[in-house]
Amino acid sequence: MDEQEARRRFAEGRVARMATVGSDGAPHLVPIVFALDGDDVLSIVDAKPKRGPELKRLRNIEANPNVALLVDEYREEWERLWWVRADGTGRVEEEGPTRDRAIELLWAKYDQYRTAWSEPVGAAVVISVHRWRWWSLAGPQA
Repeated sequence: MDEQEARRRFAEGRVARMATVGSDGAPHLVPIVFALDGDDVLSIVDAKPKRGPELKRLRNIEANPNVALLVDEYREEWERLWWVRADGTGRVEEEGPTRDRAIELLWAKYDQYRTAWSEPVGAAVVISVHRWRWWSLAGPQA
């Protein structure tokens, strides 16, 4: 797998695991839905059941903007295993064109965003990717 293939697999992924670190130094890992827009990964706080729109991931990004995202494929046929990690700097966008772009791309990628129960209700998370890393049992690693 080369960088172009790694980015394609990442972009086509349906879920990523997002790792942030809080002001107390504790790691926090959550699954997210996302869209890739160039070197930016976009996600948004939606109406799926949560404790509220003020999520720990948002507070963590504001305290420490370093973020890692992982998309992977696990199969019982281990020759098909792979993962792609995107390391970057996150920011929270409460409103504006970047948040609007996140909504547009997420609605295009996920049918569920076109239903009333999952309308965006909160901020967008924008991760500017600085480094791509990948591994595949079937090919070269970075």
